[in-house]
Amino acid sequence: MNLPGYYSSGQFARMANVSVRTIRFYDKQNILHPSYVTPSGSRFYTDQDFARLQQILLLKYLGFSLEDIREMTINDSDYHFMLNALQLQKRFIQDKIEQMQLVENALNNTVDAIQKEHQIDWSQMLDLIHLTNMEKSFKSQYQNATNISARIRLHRDYSINKQGWFPWVFEQYELDSINNTANCNLKVLEIGCGNGALWMENMDKIPTKIQITLSDISEGMLRDAKRNLPAADNRFQFQAFDCQQIPYPDQSFDLVVANHVLFYCEDIASACKEIVRVLTPGGRFICSTYGINHMKEISDLVQKFDNRIVLSAEKLYEQFGLENGEEILKPYFSQIECKKYIDAIELDRPEPLIEYILSCHGNQNQMLLDHYNEFRGFVEKNMTDGFHITKDAGLFICQK
Repeated sequence: MNLPGYYSSGQFARMANVSVRTIRFYDKQNILHPSYVTPSGSRFYTDQDFARLQQILLLKYLGFSLEDIREMTINDSDYHFMLNALQLQKRFIQDKIEQMQLVENALNNTVDAIQKEHQIDWSQMLDLIHLTNMEKSFKSQYQNATNISARIRLHRDYSINKQGWFPWVFEQYELDSINNTANCNLKVLEIGCGNGALWMENMDKIPTKIQITLSDISEGMLRDAKRNLPAADNRFQFQAFDCQQIPYPDQSFDLVVANHVLFYCEDIASACKEIVRVLTPGGRFICSTYGINHMKEISDLVQKFDNRIVLSAEKLYEQFGLENGEEILKPYFSQIECKKYIDAIELDRPEPLIEYILSCHGNQNQMLLDHYNEFRGFVEKNMTDGFHITKDAGLFICQK
């Protein structure tokens, strides 16, 4: 049977240099289905299927399980999804290369020690074991980076406020107005820096006389930030730690900033005490969060499709939001001001919205991946006249 633009199972397998058995296995595992099945049961695939197979094979090579892959790939050939996936896979490959270089160095050091000392340096062996056990954390970091990137893109590309979130936040820092001795660099600490987007988007506005410490609890996020910021720029330094235990002396920083971080803290009071401790007298703490109406249309949409779907197991604004943030901060700071960011999202295509929904921390993937085409059609139907999303975000400016 000759179908223009379609490949038989055998042709498709040869193109990908895999066996027909492998192709059938992915079909049974609900990872890669044929685009067309004849009444007699013959399976046919397209170039779009081949692009999806590329993602599957690469993720398998990177060490992900089939269950991981099923949750990380969707049955959509739109370039929007494919480009984002390839960019993140490239980043993960870079992480793997760095890891393997560390493993090689540890092996060389261990071999040298055995040859010279005729005995094993067990501390080096433990370092080697630690390095070879980093695989699981790398996979977790990759998935987190994928989700964060999807959320950033939705806000960056479809928000109506042309200034953008990070430029607006940076403007509130008013770095030139912070009291600081003329002969000393301004010292800034960012808690939960993520991939460094705040500073990337404001590089031309950052003072030359400044020392910025970027911190995150995730080593993977710090690696991304280091890659994204100029390697030769000595204004930046990086350190991984939990903000509930900041490893710096009292009065080390003139400004501490935290973008959408405090609501993740298990003990916000401990974090606030640490922040106050490391601030200089009169220093400022600026932290952003969101309110109860933030992105509510998205939750309403998925609930309309399936009322069992919960995009987030926790209502983070209840932990620390625009409505209760001032009361939480009052015991630690002498002055507190709340500023809101005026913005909304307007969409005219489904892909960015679907990508955002699949990036959430709830149970949506369990409900949607088996019904992806149905869900995509549902989203498209609800976007006939566009789709408006409320943004309810802002920040608190606090003084010690």
